[in-house]
Amino acid sequence: MQLRSGEILGLIGPNGAGKTTLVNALTGFQKPTEGRVFLDDVDITGWAPHRIGRRGLGRTFQGVRIFRELTAFENVELGALGVGASRKEARTRASELLERMHLADRADRKAGTLPYGDERRIGLLRVLAMLPAFLMLDEPAAGMNEAESDDLMAAVAEIRDEFGCGVLVIEHDMRVIMGLCERIQVLDYGKTISVGTPTEVQRDPAVITAYLGTKRGARASA
Repeated sequence: MQLRSGEILGLIGPNGAGKTTLVNALTGFQKPTEGRVFLDDVDITGWAPHRIGRRGLGRTFQGVRIFRELTAFENVELGALGVGASRKEARTRASELLERMHLADRADRKAGTLPYGDERRIGLLRVLAMLPAFLMLDEPAAGMNEAESDDLMAAVAEIRDEFGCGVLVIEHDMRVIMGLCERIQVLDYGKTISVGTPTEVQRDPAVITAYLGTKRGARASA
């Protein structure tokens, strides 16, 4: 897999295809059994997650992982502090990001008291506070209604345009994937079966077979 600066790449596949496992291997949460991981020509295979984060590769998680007893502001601030920003710089980033995502009025609320959609946004802002060169989003629209996922799509596109980072999106909502990504890579049982534009992938017989399960039984998309 190759993620380029400035592009939004979708990663899709049936349940159990290996999407989250791949992202875990890329970001240091699982050690690859084969292959190498390169970030701007630097071999980062086997590096610890915090070291990879400081190198410029950030990620969100499939489930909400925030510090629930800290405020929304403190959660975002920690993202910047974690990659070596000064306290002043971290506070400035947190304020700007919360304002941009229309969450400034909730900055002083404990993160655990926020609605689910806001919790997911806080997780996204925390990783953006790291100023990543590459951003990996694991099911960012999970649990969101259509209006919320539309707002998320607009935010991700804006993030790419403003930060110039490469963005990888794992998402089961095909409306989000097809509306957001310029390129899509499809996994099935740990192997890439298709790479192309949304239109090309939708028409690929191998993708249709994987999702309909004509060979191995029906499997739900994720």
